Amino acid sequence: MNEISTAIQGKMKPRFLQLIFVDINGVPKGMEIPIGRYEEAVEDGIAFDGSSIPGFQGIEDSDLVFKADPSTYAEVPWEGIARVYGYVYKDGKPYGVDARGVLKVATDYLKREGFTAYIGPEPEFYLFRKNGTWELHLPDGGGYFDLVTLDKARGVRREIALYMPALGLVPEVLHHEVGKAQHEIDFRFSDALKTADNIVSFKYTVKAVAEMHGLHATFMPKPIYGFPGNGMHLHVSLWRDGQNAFVGENGLSETALHFIAGILKHAKALAAVTNPTVNSYKRLVPGYEAPVYISWGYRNRSALIRVPAFWGSGARIEYRCPDPSANPYLAFAAILLAGLDGIKKKLEPEAYVETNVYEMDDAKRTGRGIDTLPGSLGEALEELKRDRVVREALGGAYGNFVEYKKKEWNVYLEYLESMELPENTKKVTEWELERYFYV
Repeated sequence: MNEISTAIQGKMKPRFLQLIFVDINGVPKGMEIPIGRYEEAVEDGIAFDGSSIPGFQGIEDSDLVFKADPSTYAEVPWEGIARVYGYVYKDGKPYGVDARGVLKVATDYLKREGFTAYIGPEPEFYLFRKNGTWELHLPDGGGYFDLVTLDKARGVRREIALYMPALGLVPEVLHHEVGKAQHEIDFRFSDALKTADNIVSFKYTVKAVAEMHGLHATFMPKPIYGFPGNGMHLHVSLWRDGQNAFVGENGLSETALHFIAGILKHAKALAAVTNPTVNSYKRLVPGYEAPVYISWGYRNRSALIRVPAFWGSGARIEYRCPDPSANPYLAFAAILLAGLDGIKKKLEPEAYVETNVYEMDDAKRTGRGIDTLPGSLGEALEELKRDRVVREALGGAYGNFVEYKKKEWNVYLEYLESMELPENTKKVTEWELERYFYV
């Protein structure tokens, strides 16, 4: 740990700088430059070829430029390098497919309407080790909130938490999750753009520390059939003039209720962005904590949107269906503008429930106006195509996103046909493991 401690204390100065952006899937991509080119990366940008970046330009017109955002500069203690996020440009203008740029446009629009969005995520992950093939990191027979005896990965979690501040994240709660070898580390909320950056940084840190221990961390939504999936619940609030706009006199404000209504209205289309993989829909099944039914309630963990117990400025909503395979920039842009649509149109939230939605029969759910999320990526993409608000929230990334994801869905269907498996199978296939295990 001496080298680690020295690096954290800043005694090892970085000589190289990673320039980080994400592809259409939210996977970090980038390049390294000598640290001496940092000012050039901020002022003029660094040119690169985007033709081989998933969801980016075709080979015939792929010259792009990365410009660093100096507010995101951080030094990576375990590698002795620095890294910075930024924006992608094409022909001197913001590149429409740049997910970080898409979220910047959305949050700027929100500010023009008088709001600043704050988001706190709860990303879950599994730890695997390789023993010929990848298997769960055992002995770890731990379950939810288990300590010491059954939780053999607590040291790994603590090490992750110790590294997080170096990249600007403030760890708040570390614990074992429901699944064997499943974990969660929550970190402090921030404005939407910073939180999206933090999610990318968090996944990077978790994977790096796991690798140091000979492990692999996966944020794949459903890596093992029959085990709990990895979710990423999002706690969202809007603020105006330094005050939480979700605070009402006797609970949530009208603004908050309209915001909830907007998300409920657009929930089916949002699923394509918040749950953007074939594997995402193996998690969204009845019988687990992942929500399937479009409903809302106070404290009700079976609802799609839950209002946690809160005090004063802590008023917020918890959106429970997103998973950590989502591109956080695109997901946040879509969620925020869907909610804003509810505010602008003064929509009232329907499908309020305080009982377990899973225990209702179909007739009772129908009577309460409770609809169902899409059952597959294919269905979600069709809902996205029909939803103008969510389409426009994705900006210039919309066309590339749908094209990329449609191909992904079609390749999966071809695989199922070749294996003589039904389209609605909830089993986790080898195709999914090969494609998403490294998410």
